[in-house]
Amino acid sequence: MNRRSFLSATGSTVATLTAAQYSRVLGANDRLQTAVIGVNGRGKSHIRATARNDGMQVAAVVDIDQAVAEKAVAYTKQFQPETPKEYPDLRDMLADKDIDVVTIATTNHWHALSTIWAVQAGKDVYCEKPASHNIWEGRKMVEAARKYKRIVQVGQQSRSTPFKIEAIQQLREGVIGEVYMAKGLCFKRRKSIGSTQVSAVPPGVDYDIWLGPAQPHEFKQNRFHYNWHWHWAFGNGDIGNQGVHEIDVARWGLGIDHLPAHAYSAGGHYVYGDDQETPNTQHATFDYGERMLQFEVRGLITGGECRLLEDSGNGAHTIGVLFFGSDGFLTISNRGYQTYLGEKRIPGPSMEPTNDDTTGLHFENFRKAVISRRVSDLNCDVLEGHLSAALCHLANISYRTGDKLLFDPANERFVGNFGANTLLKRDYRSPWVVPEEV
Repeated sequence: MNRRSFLSATGSTVATLTAAQYSRVLGANDRLQTAVIGVNGRGKSHIRATARNDGMQVAAVVDIDQAVAEKAVAYTKQFQPETPKEYPDLRDMLADKDIDVVTIATTNHWHALSTIWAVQAGKDVYCEKPASHNIWEGRKMVEAARKYKRIVQVGQQSRSTPFKIEAIQQLREGVIGEVYMAKGLCFKRRKSIGSTQVSAVPPGVDYDIWLGPAQPHEFKQNRFHYNWHWHWAFGNGDIGNQGVHEIDVARWGLGIDHLPAHAYSAGGHYVYGDDQETPNTQHATFDYGERMLQFEVRGLITGGECRLLEDSGNGAHTIGVLFFGSDGFLTISNRGYQTYLGEKRIPGPSMEPTNDDTTGLHFENFRKAVISRRVSDLNCDVLEGHLSAALCHLANISYRTGDKLLFDPANERFVGNFGANTLLKRDYRSPWVVPEEV
């Protein structure tokens, strides 16, 4: 049995092979052949994590920008001797039978369709956060992963970060008593993106594929590399960019495995008169009955909160999660976690971060699950990614409609709000359509 036959098999005999048995089948030097889709920004981290993993190899890079793809190939060669193939169109890569797994670091509006197409092609998937661009397509990603029996990890690497794992375990063991609220912070300084005019598509860029599921938009540099985050057609604002990490940790810590019945968000795009559509200041509240989850975006100049101060090298950001309990509170940031106990807020258990490459750890967890064929081995299965992304989408829908939303978690529909329900999915552009039946 070769690598491709093993990974494509879904029979009980193959599915129950141990990791050791799998290694004997493949051979020690037969690594998972990996294609990285979208290699301009976060995709470089995917390349590095893949090439540094002894069980994986970057076999292909996929990007609609020829110059970006060429740079990615050169970057890959810093970490492995093999030269990856280049594909401008992900559909051609998905037809390559030698590719075992794909990793996705595209614009948010491409995450769902590329994941669904990949699992339909028999590939396992590592998809960047947020899992989806809207709630409806996130659920379709889950359905597709289950139907085609594929392993799909979402890139919320907090789930593989040692000090965050310990912090959540401390919460489970009652270090701050009964937890009644979690609050995620994305106080990430974002300066104005300015304004740009419609211009010609740069040479070597396949703009039609880049638009993909979105309706036609004339090319503007301010909607392209990275700044697409701040436009509703392609991104989800900072709550869906940085914030989904902290929302995921908040939900994880609260032990919540479903969506809330009530959600409300308000804010605005303040100070700057530029091309940005999404808010730079936003507050969201999700009511889970006996517990509450809150989230806040502050893109302008601000301070810290609850002893969680600026935690980046230049002091511009405060990013983390606060948990409040009957006996104290716990903070998590990139400096580790800290507890403060009792009425006098005495410092309790804490842990500083290690020097681990957390993306690398998350990739290794993904690789092991691909080998075991057990979804339960994933630290952040697509269902977890869908639920955390959906909270971001709930907040944005409330912000855009101006309504406090009543939500039916079982059917993932709003109750009595036609306008909000129209934002559960998008109007897809043929042929880049997420299907009703995956």
